[in-house]
Amino acid sequence: MLITPESQNHGILEAKAQLLGSLLLFIRTFFQLRTGREFALPEPVGRECHIVTICRELTKVFYLETNRLLINVPPGHYKSTILSYFVAWCFAHYGDCQFLYISYAHDLAAKHTANIKGIMQLPYYKKLFNVEISRDSSAKDDFKTTAGGAVKAFGSSGGITGQDAGLPNQNRFTGAGIMDDMHKPDEVHSDSVRKKVITNYEETILPRPRAPNVPLLLIAQVLHEDDLTYYFRENRDGGNWKKVVLAARDEVGNILNPMATSKAMLDGFEKYQPYMYASQYQQNAIPSGGGIFKKDDFYLMHEDPDIIATFITCDTAETEKTCNDASVFSFWGLYKLNDFHREINQYALHWIDCEEMRVQPSELEAEFLQFYSRCMTYKVKPSFAAIEKKSTGVTLISVLGKIRGLNIRPIERPAHSGSKIDRFLNIQYHVRKGLISLPKFARHTEMCIKHCSKITANNSHAFDDIADTLYDGVKIALIDQSVIAVDYDDDSDRILEKITSHYKKENRMRGRLYEH
Repeated sequence: MLITPESQNHGILEAKAQLLGSLLLFIRTFFQLRTGREFALPEPVGRECHIVTICRELTKVFYLETNRLLINVPPGHYKSTILSYFVAWCFAHYGDCQFLYISYAHDLAAKHTANIKGIMQLPYYKKLFNVEISRDSSAKDDFKTTAGGAVKAFGSSGGITGQDAGLPNQNRFTGAGIMDDMHKPDEVHSDSVRKKVITNYEETILPRPRAPNVPLLLIAQVLHEDDLTYYFRENRDGGNWKKVVLAARDEVGNILNPMATSKAMLDGFEKYQPYMYASQYQQNAIPSGGGIFKKDDFYLMHEDPDIIATFITCDTAETEKTCNDASVFSFWGLYKLNDFHREINQYALHWIDCEEMRVQPSELEAEFLQFYSRCMTYKVKPSFAAIEKKSTGVTLISVLGKIRGLNIRPIERPAHSGSKIDRFLNIQYHVRKGLISLPKFARHTEMCIKHCSKITANNSHAFDDIADTLYDGVKIALIDQSVIAVDYDDDSDRILEKITSHYKKENRMRGRLYEH
């Protein structure tokens, strides 16, 4: 039974005692008062409710039974909500607690501290526990209580100044350093960004507890095999971390939170987004060498499908040395899937051709035009060529853009597109769905599949040039859906034929000069 202001069977002292004695009851009571909604508890089959588990572990932190706590739990399982109410519950006991609340972004941490403040400003909370927010605490990310307590929000990569966790010389709970999702999912695959978070923990967070009995705790989903979770799992900071790992489903298939995830949903994640499923939902990052793409993901066809549009993607490199990435041109055909009886409203890509080369930057133009002339002999001519706007690619875009009949589309890489691994993971779903097909007996098929099968989530692969053209193809055609079919008339064909012939001749002459 919830303890509310309308309850007639509880006096103030009795209600206060029951709420102080149970974090779970406190959460359910004040969540309903704050939101008007019931805080429903999942009822998993064969497993304890994860909310009960988390509340029990946090209660042990409050009673100083656990000094270092790591909880891994899937997204959408109320972890931040529980943490917010936990802090308010601690203040209900001791108004002078000192908290650091740290998330991967300051704004996210401030959102959670604002929620804590809102709970503590509820009339019923103030009536029961006599805890007041200082009148001069107008900020959401930094507020104090009249008893000298404080909460301050920080980002995981920024400096932590002007606030400590806990109080010295006390044999009771006095606050904690709370870490809630320390890595941003679309940045965690950057070695420098990920290491910066860990370094910031070592240099600025770890020294912040004011006494040995002041706890530190991290609640997060696993994102990478070398993230802060694994740092704590291996006790690399010297702490004796208690590890509570809550997978979305256990070894016999019981689902942790049937209210948030279904078997069908998890099956889909496991099949089409296995890295995300293994790490974020099962709390077990794929080990080194775990491929993002599998050989069986690619669909081999004896005959080309009914192509409705074609285009080219290009990834250019700096030199012809084999120790560097190659330059790659890929030729794509867009088509609609069918189930042999009717057309399905789903597009797919056919990898018609691919050329990998290691040449001097000065030779890229001629090599591209040779490849382009080959693509022009296909039954559906290429609408455009997409080239990444980087180093030699910038020069190639400039030169080719002057040729009449060529439609060149520059590819920008904005900061929010993330690292290469982020981009590969973004197209993993489309590849795993079998939306990339190749000609079964084409000369490039084995090369492309073998290359893509070596792409790993921990960036341990040697080359990713072919996979880069795959990403651009999927992004353009299946994600952005920005392929436009352009019909070239006979005059355009003759013009392009003449141009490519000129560059072939020039290339042959250059080769003869090298021979002499």
